[in-house]
Amino acid sequence: MHDHPRSVPTPASDRDAWRARLSGVRAESVRLASTLSAEDQCVQSMPDASPVKWHLAHTTWFFETVLLPRANLPYEPFDARFAYLFNSYYEALGPRHPRPQRGLLTRPGLAEVMAYRAHVDAALDLAICHCDDASWQAIRPVLLLGLHHEQQHQELIVTDVLHLLSCNPLLPAWLSPPPSALKLASGADTAWIDMPGGIVEIGRDLPDEWSAEDDFAFDNETPRHQALLRPYAIADRLVSCGDYLRFIEDGGYRNASLWLSDGWSAVKAGGWQHPAYWVAPDDPRLAFGTGHAAGDWQVFGLHGLQPLDPRAAVAQLSFYEASAYAEWAGARLPTEHEWEAAFGASGLSGMTGEVWQWTRSSYDPYPGFRPLPGVAAEYNGKFMVGQLVLRGSSVATPADHGRPTYRNFFPPAARWQFSGLRLAKDA
Repeated sequence: MHDHPRSVPTPASDRDAWRARLSGVRAESVRLASTLSAEDQCVQSMPDASPVKWHLAHTTWFFETVLLPRANLPYEPFDARFAYLFNSYYEALGPRHPRPQRGLLTRPGLAEVMAYRAHVDAALDLAICHCDDASWQAIRPVLLLGLHHEQQHQELIVTDVLHLLSCNPLLPAWLSPPPSALKLASGADTAWIDMPGGIVEIGRDLPDEWSAEDDFAFDNETPRHQALLRPYAIADRLVSCGDYLRFIEDGGYRNASLWLSDGWSAVKAGGWQHPAYWVAPDDPRLAFGTGHAAGDWQVFGLHGLQPLDPRAAVAQLSFYEASAYAEWAGARLPTEHEWEAAFGASGLSGMTGEVWQWTRSSYDPYPGFRPLPGVAAEYNGKFMVGQLVLRGSSVATPADHGRPTYRNFFPPAARWQFSGLRLAKDA
Protein backbone atom coordinates (compact mmCIF):
# COMPACT_ATOMS: atom_id res chain seq x y z
CA MET A 1 0.00 0.00 0.00
CA HIS A 2 1.14 3.54 -0.70
CA ASP A 3 0.31 6.76 1.08
CA HIS A 4 -0.61 9.68 -1.16
CA PRO A 5 -0.36 13.00 0.69
CA ARG A 6 -1.42 15.10 -2.29
CA SER A 7 -5.10 15.70 -2.94
CA VAL A 8 -5.75 14.54 -6.50
CA PRO A 9 -9.31 15.05 -7.74
CA THR A 10 -10.88 11.75 -8.78
CA PRO A 11 -13.83 11.39 -11.15
CA ALA A 12 -17.07 10.01 -9.75
CA SER A 13 -16.91 7.16 -12.26
CA ASP A 14 -13.72 5.90 -10.61
CA ARG A 15 -15.39 5.73 -7.21
CA ASP A 16 -18.49 4.14 -8.73
CA ALA A 17 -16.34 1.34 -10.15
CA TRP A 18 -14.90 0.66 -6.70
CA ARG A 19 -18.37 0.71 -5.12
CA ALA A 20 -19.58 -1.87 -7.63
CA ARG A 21 -16.57 -4.09 -7.04
CA LEU A 22 -16.97 -3.90 -3.28
CA SER A 23 -20.68 -4.67 -3.50
CA GLY A 24 -20.04 -7.72 -5.68
CA VAL A 25 -17.39 -9.21 -3.43
CA ARG A 26 -19.38 -8.61 -0.26
CA ALA A 27 -22.51 -10.13 -1.80
CA GLU A 28 -20.60 -13.24 -2.85
CA SER A 29 -19.65 -14.01 0.76
CA VAL A 30 -23.30 -13.80 1.78
CA ARG A 31 -24.33 -15.97 -1.17
CA LEU A 32 -21.86 -18.69 -0.16
CA ALA A 33 -23.26 -18.71 3.37
CA SER A 34 -26.90 -18.54 2.32
CA THR A 35 -27.21 -22.28 1.69
CA LEU A 36 -25.98 -23.10 5.20
CA SER A 37 -28.02 -23.27 8.37
CA ALA A 38 -27.24 -21.15 11.41
CA GLU A 39 -25.94 -24.33 13.05
CA ASP A 40 -23.61 -24.98 10.11
CA GLN A 41 -22.24 -21.47 10.39
CA CYS A 42 -21.42 -21.63 14.10
CA VAL A 43 -19.34 -24.82 14.30
CA GLN A 44 -15.53 -24.99 14.22
CA SER A 45 -14.38 -28.46 13.16
CA MET A 46 -10.66 -28.03 14.01
CA PRO A 47 -8.31 -25.26 15.21
CA ASP A 48 -7.12 -24.57 11.64
CA ALA A 49 -10.68 -23.86 10.48
CA SER A 50 -13.11 -21.14 11.49
CA PRO A 51 -16.89 -20.97 11.64
CA VAL A 52 -18.56 -19.41 8.59
CA LYS A 53 -20.14 -16.82 10.87
CA TRP A 54 -16.68 -15.82 12.07
CA HIS A 55 -15.42 -15.41 8.49
CA LEU A 56 -18.36 -13.11 7.73
CA ALA A 57 -17.62 -11.03 10.80
CA HIS A 58 -13.82 -10.98 10.47
CA THR A 59 -13.85 -9.69 6.89
CA THR A 60 -16.20 -6.96 8.09
CA TRP A 61 -13.90 -6.19 11.03
CA PHE A 62 -11.00 -5.74 8.59
CA PHE A 63 -12.81 -3.01 6.67
CA GLU A 64 -14.08 -1.39 9.86
CA THR A 65 -10.72 -1.38 11.63
CA VAL A 66 -8.19 -0.85 8.86
CA LEU A 67 -10.06 1.19 6.24
CA LEU A 68 -12.76 3.34 7.83
CA PRO A 69 -10.43 5.33 10.13
CA ARG A 70 -8.54 6.53 7.04
CA ALA A 71 -11.69 8.01 5.52
CA ASN A 72 -11.71 10.80 8.12
CA LEU A 73 -15.50 10.73 8.38
CA PRO A 74 -17.64 10.30 11.51
CA TYR A 75 -18.22 6.63 12.31
CA GLU A 76 -19.84 4.87 15.25
CA PRO A 77 -18.69 1.24 15.71
CA PHE A 78 -21.46 -1.34 15.57
CA ASP A 79 -20.17 -2.97 18.77
CA ALA A 80 -16.81 -2.05 20.27
CA ARG A 81 -16.42 -5.58 21.68
CA PHE A 82 -16.18 -7.00 18.15
CA ALA A 83 -12.65 -5.58 17.90
CA TYR A 84 -11.61 -8.33 20.33
CA LEU A 85 -13.81 -11.11 18.97
CA PHE A 86 -12.95 -10.83 15.29
CA ASN A 87 -9.29 -9.80 15.15
CA SER A 88 -7.41 -12.72 13.63
CA TYR A 89 -3.67 -12.26 14.22
CA TYR A 90 -2.90 -8.53 14.10
CA GLU A 91 -0.78 -7.84 17.16
CA ALA A 92 -0.71 -4.11 16.38
CA LEU A 93 -4.50 -3.97 16.75
CA GLY A 94 -4.67 -5.44 20.22
CA PRO A 95 -5.63 -8.70 21.95
CA ARG A 96 -7.99 -11.22 20.40
CA HIS A 97 -10.20 -14.19 21.17
CA PRO A 98 -8.16 -17.42 20.92
CA ARG A 99 -8.40 -18.99 17.48
CA PRO A 100 -9.15 -22.57 18.66
CA GLN A 101 -12.17 -21.23 20.58
CA ARG A 102 -13.97 -19.46 17.75
CA GLY A 103 -16.54 -22.26 17.64
CA LEU A 104 -17.63 -21.36 21.18
CA LEU A 105 -18.97 -17.98 20.02
CA THR A 106 -22.64 -18.85 19.85
CA ARG A 107 -23.16 -15.14 20.45
CA PRO A 108 -23.29 -12.82 18.63
CA GLY A 109 -25.81 -14.78 16.62
CA LEU A 110 -25.90 -14.99 12.86
CA ALA A 111 -28.55 -12.28 12.57
CA GLU A 112 -26.39 -9.88 14.57
CA VAL A 113 -23.35 -10.67 12.42
CA MET A 114 -25.39 -9.89 9.32
CA ALA A 115 -26.52 -6.62 10.90
CA TYR A 116 -22.86 -5.85 11.59
CA ARG A 117 -22.04 -6.42 7.92
CA ALA A 118 -24.87 -4.11 6.84
CA HIS A 119 -23.72 -1.41 9.27
CA VAL A 120 -20.15 -1.46 7.98
CA ASP A 121 -21.24 -1.76 4.34
CA ALA A 122 -23.26 1.44 4.72
CA ALA A 123 -20.25 3.20 6.22
CA LEU A 124 -18.00 1.95 3.43
CA ASP A 125 -20.37 3.25 0.79
CA LEU A 126 -20.49 6.61 2.53
CA ALA A 127 -16.69 6.71 2.75
CA ILE A 128 -16.19 5.92 -0.93
CA CYS A 129 -18.77 8.46 -2.04
CA HIS A 130 -18.02 11.35 0.29
CA CYS A 131 -14.47 11.27 1.65
CA ASP A 132 -12.20 14.01 0.35
CA ASP A 133 -9.72 13.29 -2.42
CA ALA A 134 -6.72 13.00 -0.11
CA SER A 135 -8.56 10.45 2.04
CA TRP A 136 -9.71 8.60 -1.07
CA GLN A 137 -6.11 8.22 -2.19
CA ALA A 138 -5.30 6.81 1.25
CA ILE A 139 -8.17 4.30 1.45
CA ARG A 140 -8.13 3.00 -2.11
CA PRO A 141 -5.15 0.61 -1.69
CA VAL A 142 -6.65 -0.59 1.62
CA LEU A 143 -9.96 -1.17 -0.14
CA LEU A 144 -8.26 -3.31 -2.78
CA LEU A 145 -6.39 -5.30 -0.13
CA GLY A 146 -9.67 -5.76 1.75
CA LEU A 147 -11.41 -7.09 -1.35
CA HIS A 148 -8.73 -9.71 -1.96
CA HIS A 149 -8.64 -10.48 1.76
CA GLU A 150 -12.38 -11.22 1.62
CA GLN A 151 -11.91 -13.41 -1.44
CA GLN A 152 -9.32 -15.41 0.49
CA HIS A 153 -11.92 -15.94 3.19
CA GLN A 154 -14.49 -16.97 0.60
CA GLU A 155 -12.17 -19.80 -0.34
CA LEU A 156 -11.69 -20.63 3.33
CA ILE A 157 -15.46 -20.73 3.82
CA VAL A 158 -15.65 -23.44 1.16
CA THR A 159 -12.75 -25.50 2.49
CA ASP A 160 -13.75 -25.09 6.14
CA VAL A 161 -17.34 -26.14 5.46
CA LEU A 162 -16.16 -29.16 3.51
CA HIS A 163 -13.97 -30.23 6.42
CA LEU A 164 -16.87 -29.68 8.81
CA LEU A 165 -19.23 -31.84 6.75
CA SER A 166 -16.54 -34.52 6.36
CA CYS A 167 -16.64 -34.93 10.15
CA ASN A 168 -20.34 -35.85 10.01
CA PRO A 169 -20.74 -39.65 9.75
CA LEU A 170 -23.64 -39.14 7.33
CA LEU A 171 -21.28 -37.32 4.92
CA PRO A 172 -23.95 -34.80 3.89
CA ALA A 173 -23.64 -32.84 0.66
CA TRP A 174 -23.35 -29.06 0.75
CA LEU A 175 -24.25 -28.50 -2.89
CA SER A 176 -26.83 -30.50 -4.80
CA PRO A 177 -27.24 -31.95 -7.37
CA PRO A 178 -23.74 -32.95 -8.46
CA PRO A 179 -22.26 -31.01 -11.38
CA SER A 180 -23.07 -32.16 -14.89
CA ALA A 181 -19.43 -31.91 -15.92
CA LEU A 182 -16.30 -32.05 -13.79
CA LYS A 183 -12.99 -30.42 -14.60
CA LEU A 184 -10.89 -33.46 -15.34
CA ALA A 185 -7.22 -34.11 -15.63
CA SER A 186 -6.25 -35.96 -18.78
CA GLY A 187 -6.60 -39.72 -18.59
CA ALA A 188 -3.68 -40.21 -20.96
CA ASP A 189 -0.13 -41.01 -19.96
CA THR A 190 1.85 -38.06 -18.69
CA ALA A 191 3.67 -36.06 -21.33
CA TRP A 192 6.69 -34.01 -20.36
CA ILE A 193 7.14 -30.41 -21.41
CA ASP A 194 10.82 -29.52 -21.71
CA MET A 195 11.80 -26.17 -20.21
CA PRO A 196 15.16 -24.63 -21.12
CA GLY A 197 16.06 -23.14 -17.76
CA GLY A 198 18.27 -20.10 -17.69
CA ILE A 199 17.57 -16.72 -16.11
CA VAL A 200 13.82 -16.09 -15.64
CA GLU A 201 11.79 -13.22 -14.20
CA ILE A 202 9.77 -14.16 -11.12
CA GLY A 203 7.18 -12.26 -9.09
CA ARG A 204 5.65 -8.81 -9.38
CA ASP A 205 6.36 -5.17 -8.70
CA LEU A 206 3.56 -3.11 -7.19
CA PRO A 207 2.35 -0.04 -9.09
CA ASP A 208 2.35 3.37 -7.48
CA GLU A 209 -1.45 3.37 -7.63
CA TRP A 210 -4.06 0.68 -8.14
CA SER A 211 -7.12 1.06 -10.31
CA ALA A 212 -10.23 -1.06 -9.94
CA GLU A 213 -9.19 -2.99 -13.06
CA ASP A 214 -5.53 -3.59 -12.19
CA ASP A 215 -4.14 -7.04 -11.55
CA PHE A 216 -3.50 -7.28 -7.82
CA ALA A 217 -0.56 -8.84 -5.99
CA PHE A 218 0.08 -9.44 -2.31
CA ASP A 219 3.35 -8.21 -0.88
CA ASN A 220 4.76 -11.75 -0.71
CA GLU A 221 4.72 -11.85 -4.52
CA THR A 222 7.16 -8.94 -4.65
CA PRO A 223 9.57 -7.71 -5.77
CA ARG A 224 10.05 -8.95 -9.30
CA HIS A 225 13.48 -10.52 -9.51
CA GLN A 226 15.64 -12.89 -11.50
CA ALA A 227 16.11 -16.58 -10.76
CA LEU A 228 18.49 -19.05 -12.39
CA LEU A 229 16.95 -22.39 -13.36
CA ARG A 230 18.62 -25.53 -14.64
CA PRO A 231 16.88 -27.18 -17.61
CA TYR A 232 13.94 -29.28 -16.43
CA ALA A 233 10.76 -30.94 -17.58
CA ILE A 234 7.29 -30.48 -16.15
CA ALA A 235 4.25 -32.74 -16.49
CA ASP A 236 1.59 -31.63 -18.93
CA ARG A 237 -1.18 -32.46 -16.48
CA LEU A 238 -2.02 -32.84 -12.83
CA VAL A 239 -1.72 -36.16 -11.04
CA SER A 240 -5.14 -37.80 -11.23
CA CYS A 241 -7.10 -39.91 -8.79
CA GLY A 242 -6.42 -42.93 -10.99
CA ASP A 243 -2.69 -42.25 -10.80
CA TYR A 244 -2.83 -41.91 -7.06
CA LEU A 245 -4.93 -45.04 -6.61
CA ARG A 246 -2.15 -47.04 -8.26
CA PHE A 247 0.27 -45.57 -5.70
CA ILE A 248 -2.03 -46.75 -2.89
CA GLU A 249 -2.49 -50.21 -4.41
CA ASP A 250 1.29 -50.53 -4.78
CA GLY A 251 1.70 -50.09 -1.04
CA GLY A 252 2.67 -46.43 -1.12
CA TYR A 253 1.41 -45.80 2.41
CA ARG A 254 3.33 -48.83 3.72
CA ASN A 255 6.71 -48.11 2.12
CA ALA A 256 8.78 -45.91 4.43
CA SER A 257 11.51 -45.49 1.82
CA LEU A 258 9.23 -43.21 -0.24
CA TRP A 259 8.59 -40.75 2.56
CA LEU A 260 10.41 -37.89 4.19
CA SER A 261 11.09 -38.66 7.85
CA ASP A 262 8.50 -36.20 9.17
CA GLY A 263 6.04 -37.43 6.55
CA TRP A 264 6.40 -41.04 7.62
CA SER A 265 5.86 -39.97 11.21
CA ALA A 266 2.66 -38.20 10.11
CA VAL A 267 1.48 -41.34 8.29
CA LYS A 268 1.98 -43.46 11.38
CA ALA A 269 0.57 -40.94 13.84
CA GLY A 270 -2.50 -40.14 11.75
CA GLY A 271 -3.14 -43.60 10.40
CA TRP A 272 -3.10 -42.21 6.86
CA GLN A 273 -3.95 -44.74 4.17
CA HIS A 274 -5.33 -42.49 1.43
CA PRO A 275 -6.13 -38.80 0.77
CA ALA A 276 -8.14 -37.05 3.45
CA TYR A 277 -11.60 -37.21 1.85
CA TRP A 278 -11.36 -40.57 0.11
CA VAL A 279 -13.67 -43.26 1.46
CA ALA A 280 -12.31 -46.79 1.18
CA PRO A 281 -14.53 -49.63 -0.04
CA ASP A 282 -14.68 -51.12 3.46
CA ASP A 283 -15.28 -47.83 5.29
CA PRO A 284 -17.87 -48.47 8.07
CA ARG A 285 -19.65 -45.20 7.28
CA LEU A 286 -20.98 -46.83 4.12
CA ALA A 287 -22.97 -49.32 6.16
CA PHE A 288 -25.32 -47.22 8.25
CA GLY A 289 -27.47 -44.88 6.30
CA THR A 290 -25.31 -42.72 4.07
CA GLY A 291 -27.17 -44.09 1.07
CA HIS A 292 -23.95 -45.26 -0.56
CA ALA A 293 -23.03 -48.88 -1.11
CA ALA A 294 -19.73 -50.40 -0.09
CA GLY A 295 -17.43 -52.02 -2.60
CA ASP A 296 -15.83 -49.17 -4.52
CA TRP A 297 -13.61 -46.20 -3.71
CA GLN A 298 -15.54 -42.97 -3.27
CA VAL A 299 -14.55 -39.35 -2.70
CA PHE A 300 -16.32 -36.87 -0.44
CA GLY A 301 -16.61 -33.37 -1.86
CA LEU A 302 -18.85 -30.34 -2.13
CA HIS A 303 -21.53 -32.44 -3.80
CA GLY A 304 -21.38 -35.18 -1.19
CA LEU A 305 -20.06 -38.67 -1.71
CA GLN A 306 -19.32 -39.52 -5.34
CA PRO A 307 -17.69 -42.53 -7.01
CA LEU A 308 -13.98 -42.01 -7.47
CA ASP A 309 -13.37 -40.60 -10.95
CA PRO A 310 -9.95 -41.85 -12.07
CA ARG A 311 -9.59 -38.85 -14.44
CA ALA A 312 -10.22 -36.18 -11.80
CA ALA A 313 -7.29 -34.36 -10.24
CA VAL A 314 -6.39 -35.83 -6.85
CA ALA A 315 -6.93 -33.39 -3.99
CA GLN A 316 -6.71 -33.10 -0.20
CA LEU A 317 -3.09 -34.21 -0.16
CA SER A 318 -0.45 -33.05 2.28
CA PHE A 319 2.96 -32.00 1.04
CA TYR A 320 4.27 -35.24 2.50
CA GLU A 321 1.88 -37.30 0.38
CA ALA A 322 2.67 -35.30 -2.74
CA SER A 323 6.39 -35.77 -2.16
CA ALA A 324 6.02 -39.52 -1.55
CA TYR A 325 3.97 -39.95 -4.71
CA ALA A 326 6.58 -38.07 -6.73
CA GLU A 327 9.31 -40.33 -5.34
CA TRP A 328 7.25 -43.41 -6.24
CA ALA A 329 6.71 -42.05 -9.75
CA GLY A 330 10.43 -41.49 -10.30
CA ALA A 331 10.02 -37.74 -10.42
CA ARG A 332 9.92 -34.79 -8.02
CA LEU A 333 7.87 -31.73 -7.19
CA PRO A 334 8.69 -28.55 -9.13
CA THR A 335 10.11 -25.56 -7.34
CA GLU A 336 7.85 -22.54 -7.28
CA HIS A 337 10.19 -20.76 -9.72
CA GLU A 338 9.98 -23.68 -12.13
CA TRP A 339 6.20 -23.67 -11.84
CA GLU A 340 5.91 -19.94 -12.53
CA ALA A 341 8.37 -20.08 -15.43
CA ALA A 342 6.31 -22.87 -17.02
CA PHE A 343 3.00 -21.04 -16.63
CA GLY A 344 1.63 -20.39 -20.09
CA ALA A 345 3.83 -22.92 -21.85
CA SER A 346 1.94 -24.72 -24.61
CA GLY A 347 0.58 -28.15 -23.76
CA LEU A 348 0.04 -27.62 -20.03
CA SER A 349 -3.42 -28.16 -18.53
CA GLY A 350 -4.87 -27.51 -15.09
CA MET A 351 -2.45 -24.82 -14.01
CA THR A 352 -5.32 -22.98 -12.31
CA GLY A 353 -8.89 -23.68 -11.27
CA GLU A 354 -8.63 -27.33 -10.20
CA VAL A 355 -6.23 -27.84 -7.27
CA TRP A 356 -3.47 -25.91 -5.60
CA GLN A 357 -0.18 -27.57 -6.50
CA TRP A 358 2.48 -28.30 -3.92
CA THR A 359 6.00 -27.16 -4.78
CA ARG A 360 9.35 -28.08 -3.28
CA SER A 361 9.93 -24.46 -2.21
CA SER A 362 9.92 -23.19 1.33
CA TYR A 363 7.79 -20.12 1.92
CA ASP A 364 10.60 -17.60 2.17
CA PRO A 365 10.86 -13.90 1.30
CA TYR A 366 11.96 -12.95 -2.18
CA PRO A 367 15.26 -11.03 -2.45
CA GLY A 368 14.51 -7.44 -1.49
CA PHE A 369 11.11 -8.26 0.04
CA ARG A 370 9.59 -5.57 2.21
CA PRO A 371 6.17 -6.00 3.86
CA LEU A 372 3.42 -3.49 3.28
CA PRO A 373 3.58 -0.47 5.60
CA GLY A 374 1.44 -0.09 8.70
CA VAL A 375 -0.93 -2.72 10.03
CA ALA A 376 -0.78 -4.67 6.75
CA ALA A 377 2.86 -5.51 7.48
CA GLU A 378 1.49 -8.46 9.48
CA TYR A 379 -0.45 -9.82 6.52
CA ASN A 380 2.13 -12.23 5.05
CA GLY A 381 5.71 -11.67 6.08
CA LYS A 382 5.54 -12.96 9.64
CA PHE A 383 4.43 -16.41 8.42
CA MET A 384 7.57 -16.98 6.33
CA VAL A 385 8.91 -19.94 8.28
CA GLY A 386 8.11 -23.66 8.37
CA GLN A 387 5.67 -23.65 5.45
CA LEU A 388 5.69 -24.78 1.82
CA VAL A 389 4.51 -22.87 -1.24
CA LEU A 390 1.59 -24.00 -3.38
CA ARG A 391 0.91 -22.49 -6.80
CA GLY A 392 -2.11 -22.15 -9.08
CA SER A 393 -5.62 -22.03 -7.65
CA SER A 394 -8.45 -24.47 -6.95
CA VAL A 395 -12.14 -25.05 -7.56
CA ALA A 396 -12.75 -23.11 -4.33
CA THR A 397 -10.76 -20.04 -5.43
CA PRO A 398 -12.80 -17.09 -6.74
CA ALA A 399 -12.38 -17.01 -10.51
CA ASP A 400 -10.70 -13.59 -10.63
CA HIS A 401 -8.48 -14.20 -7.61
CA GLY A 402 -5.81 -16.50 -9.07
CA ARG A 403 -2.73 -15.43 -11.04
CA PRO A 404 0.64 -16.90 -12.09
CA THR A 405 2.57 -15.18 -9.28
CA TYR A 406 0.20 -16.09 -6.41
CA ARG A 407 2.03 -17.73 -3.51
CA ASN A 408 -0.23 -19.81 -1.30
CA PHE A 409 1.37 -21.46 1.71
CA PHE A 410 0.58 -24.15 4.25
CA PRO A 411 2.49 -26.35 6.69
CA PRO A 412 3.55 -29.65 5.12
CA ALA A 413 1.04 -31.82 7.00
CA ALA A 414 -2.03 -29.78 5.96
CA ARG A 415 -4.42 -31.92 3.87
CA TRP A 416 -7.83 -30.21 4.15
CA GLN A 417 -7.35 -27.85 1.23
CA PHE A 418 -7.92 -28.61 -2.45
CA SER A 419 -4.22 -29.39 -2.73
CA GLY A 420 -2.75 -31.75 -5.31
CA LEU A 421 0.38 -31.96 -7.40
CA ARG A 422 2.08 -31.79 -10.76
CA LEU A 423 5.31 -33.66 -11.37
CA ALA A 424 8.66 -32.33 -12.54
CA LYS A 425 12.05 -33.86 -13.23
CA ASP A 426 15.57 -32.82 -14.11
CA ALA A 427 16.37 -32.62 -17.79
